[in-house]
Amino acid sequence: MEEILNYFTEKISIQLENEIKDKFDTLEEIRLRVERPIVLKFKDNDKVIKYNVTTEDILSTLQILCENSIYTYQGQIAEGFITVKGGHRVGISGSCAIENGKVINIKYIYSLNFRIARQVIGSSNPVLRHILNLESNSIYNTLIVSAPGTGKTTILRDIIRQLATGIKEIKFLAINVGVVDERGEIAAMYKGIPQNDIGIKTDIMENVSKNIGIRMLIRSMAPKVIVADEIGKREDIEAIHYAVCSGCKGIFTAHGSTFEDISLNPVIHNLIETHTIDRLIFLDEKEKGKIKELYALNKKNGEYEKTGEKL
Repeated sequence: MEEILNYFTEKISIQLENEIKDKFDTLEEIRLRVERPIVLKFKDNDKVIKYNVTTEDILSTLQILCENSIYTYQGQIAEGFITVKGGHRVGISGSCAIENGKVINIKYIYSLNFRIARQVIGSSNPVLRHILNLESNSIYNTLIVSAPGTGKTTILRDIIRQLATGIKEIKFLAINVGVVDERGEIAAMYKGIPQNDIGIKTDIMENVSKNIGIRMLIRSMAPKVIVADEIGKREDIEAIHYAVCSGCKGIFTAHGSTFEDISLNPVIHNLIETHTIDRLIFLDEKEKGKIKELYALNKKNGEYEKTGEKL
């Protein structure tokens, strides 16, 4: 808890300490908005702290987060977030400065969203058993689908850890995993060091598009498995096809709730039409980490068959 409080000004820390000290294990977010109260998001409820946040509070907190060198973090700020030690991620909103169609800065910052990073060891076990191919000590090409906030990135991170470390209980040997961490959410790199445990045989390309990152990893690091979170662009799909044709297996995530959602997305559905994906897993929206539906590709007729619900 002290690590978290140290990222805020003394005024804010005083407001937070009493509210989170007994419930820190369930704290997920701390939101600061100019001329608004502080809002804490816990696992089961929200708590409003009656303290009116000022512009000075926001700027002073940002200075602390940037270690008094906002210029050094300008690239991250332009992406709308800062990753700090411990893997915690701070979202930033405000008035964007645009140049050549790209955000180059966020000024007149209105709000900060401090998302507490927690790694859930073993969270991928229910999913992992369906995607491992023990005969080849590899995996099936897999797409994990869920609505935002249902834990797919947490599960993906744990899958990476287990694949890259090995699983002694089932004699699965560690394999080289290449991760394209476009938004810095998976490994949570801080000054070049992953803040999350992502295994011993994992290589990371961070803050780069999936299209570029996938190609770079294949050419330079010879991964056996490529991983990327929240695919959705046509270039992403082209890069995935390139990876599979290069002999890599892949695990990817996307937003959606049902098979119909994926079918209506022409970009994502391309992976199904081309039979690039072997396993299609939908996560439960109510219970994090639980599988709602599982589809497997029937190699005989090229169709996806539902192999289980509420597993």
